[in-house]
Amino acid sequence: MPSKTNDPKRKTWLETPAQTDFPIQNIPFGVFLTRDDIITIGTRIGDFAIDLGALHQLGYFEGIPLTDDIFLQDTLNDFIADGRKTWRAVRNRISEIFEQSNADLRDNPDHRDTVIFALNEVEMQLPVQIGDYTDFYSSKEHATNVGAMFRDPENALMPNWLHMPVAYHGRSSSIIPSGIPVHRPQGQKLPNGATEPIFGPSRQLDFELEMAFITTDANELGQPIPADQAEEYIFGLVLFNDWSARDIQRWEYAPLGPFLGKNFASSVSPWIVTLDALEPFRTASPKPEKELLPYLEYTGKKTFDINLEVSIKPENKTETVVSKSNFKHLYWNMSQQLAHHTINGCPVNSGDMMGSGTISGPTPKSYGSMLELSWKGSKPVKLKEGGDRKFIEDKDTVIVRGHCEKTGAARIGFGEVSTKILPVFKPKKK
Repeated sequence: MPSKTNDPKRKTWLETPAQTDFPIQNIPFGVFLTRDDIITIGTRIGDFAIDLGALHQLGYFEGIPLTDDIFLQDTLNDFIADGRKTWRAVRNRISEIFEQSNADLRDNPDHRDTVIFALNEVEMQLPVQIGDYTDFYSSKEHATNVGAMFRDPENALMPNWLHMPVAYHGRSSSIIPSGIPVHRPQGQKLPNGATEPIFGPSRQLDFELEMAFITTDANELGQPIPADQAEEYIFGLVLFNDWSARDIQRWEYAPLGPFLGKNFASSVSPWIVTLDALEPFRTASPKPEKELLPYLEYTGKKTFDINLEVSIKPENKTETVVSKSNFKHLYWNMSQQLAHHTINGCPVNSGDMMGSGTISGPTPKSYGSMLELSWKGSKPVKLKEGGDRKFIEDKDTVIVRGHCEKTGAARIGFGEVSTKILPVFKPKKK
């Protein structure tokens, strides 16, 4: 574990806010467009974006075996494919370059001007080209709530749920970075009491509070990944808002599961936070309630204490925090998810994204969706400046934030993923 990089006493010569999500102990990775319209791979410290392509060209990564163009690309896929040894070496070097006492870049104004950007000078991009996207359903509280609403409350969980991490394969083409608005989806719906469907806009548009992990090239066709080795193939985590059109989904999901109710958009935060940065916040997963099959067993602490919250901000109004949850509530952890995903030999590639599923906690205020917070619309959620919400309305902006914080460790955060909902798409008249 790269302890020097995580040392809470470590300081940087860059001026950073006291409660920043991105101290020198974080060093996440992302992709951005610079003020010169150059796309590059970078990192972030405080409110500064760091151009790793420029740093590499100026010789600051000397001694680390990197190709000349590794950071001059529009995705992180090739860098992620280099493996954990390379990620750690680069992260440690960045930490050294920006450490308070290191004068190499600090005292070279020409290099600083080339490498360092204010956040308002860059435009964040999707950090990886996502070849495949899988969405798990790993919160027991969420699965129980949904089962209680739509099935028998006494048998809310499906028979398989406590035996394996349930998931479905989603569509990657509509995964977008924070800041990109989403049009309200439309499709078939079955009104209450009706026997025939109607077509129209979703009236039950919902957020889903999730996180997602990004993988590297992990295995060959036919080769499972053991649970205790899974973290070797996980690059890092992002915040994930997996939008859901509940009314469309409810009509279509049987017999094959989610389709139009889910594939219209998913929003991600632009900075990938590495597992190494999260190491100080490692914690235990919930204890299994059923005996696990051997391939799902693991040793040690395999999840992280990450505080999560969701706000709704109507247009021109103050935002209201509607949910506060935590990543550690997930019944099935990432190692189990990846082990299950590959137990049949399914290959996993660099840049693949695995959503956690909605992260709901044990209390009503920690539920991770409007479906639960408003309990199918029967208990509208009050907003700060008046009014309420059963589901998300046009011109609402939904903001997801996440961070880790505890005594004896530097705060590590993910920033936010912010998305505004627009009305149904209408083609421009010619």
